[in-house]
Parts: sequence; structure tokens; C-alpha cells
Amino acid sequence: MNVFHDTKEYLHISWCAFPSAGNRRRVAPLSGSVAIAQTHSPENFTQNPPKNYSTKPKWDLWRPLRKLLDNIPINNPQLARFLCRLIPAQCPFERDVNLFGRTLFHIPAMCKLNPLYDELMMLRFRALSYLADECDEDVSIFC
Repeated sequence: MNVFHDTKEYLHISWCAFPSAGNRRRVAPLSGSVAIAQTHSPENFTQNPPKNYSTKPKWDLWRPLRKLLDNIPINNPQLARFLCRLIPAQCPFERDVNLFGRTLFHIPAMCKLNPLYDELMMLRFRALSYLADECDEDVSIFC
């Protein structure tokens, strides 16, 4: 389902149907768009009431920490090296469990479950870029 800027209006209007011939109900189009035809009877409306689609963004609990990580300036080679050593390049939890040369099962990467994963990877990338571009160091030891 594609979500556009007027999706909320369509969802809201789709429950405010206008009676027409038969049991079908039509929805008025918005700004010359194609009309949406739906079959909502009064019985269905009481059984399945419309959902409250809010356009307000939900408060993100991790936003302050994300901003803090994004705003760490990398302008010191010691800090950049420390961050490259501290933040792993690969997920340390991903494993293949083998028995007698056969793979029994695979433990997937758990890093994607970390809500700060993208910010940490970007911080590591900025530290590597600083070492490579500004300090002209070989960063292959951190990979």
C-alpha cells in the first residue's frame, strides 16, 4: 500500500459514504482524483469501526541518544581510533552452529534489533573516514 499525503483524507472519507443505487456506496473524490467505491453497510460499520489514523508523529524514546551520537565531532585521531576499536565492523552474535562438519542451525545477526544500530555504524564510518582522509592512516586494520 502506498501512503501519500492525502491518505488520511481518503481513509477518513471512505467511512463517510454517500448512498447510491443498491447496497453500494460511493465516496466523493478529492481534487479530481478517481473515486473510491466501497461496500460498507451500516452493519459492517458498527462491527468494524474506523481506526483513528493520527498524523502526529509519535514520541521517539531514542531520539535524544540518536542526536547525541550523530553530533559527536570526530576531530581527534585518538578518539577516531578508539571508536573504530569499540564499534565492531560485523555483528559478533551471528554464528553457524556446526556438528561433525554439518551446519545444524544459523543464529542470525542481532545487531539489527539494536535501535541505535544505524547511528553507531554511521559514527564508525565517520571515524574511519576521518582517519583515512584527514590523518592519511591505513584503516584496513579496523576492518
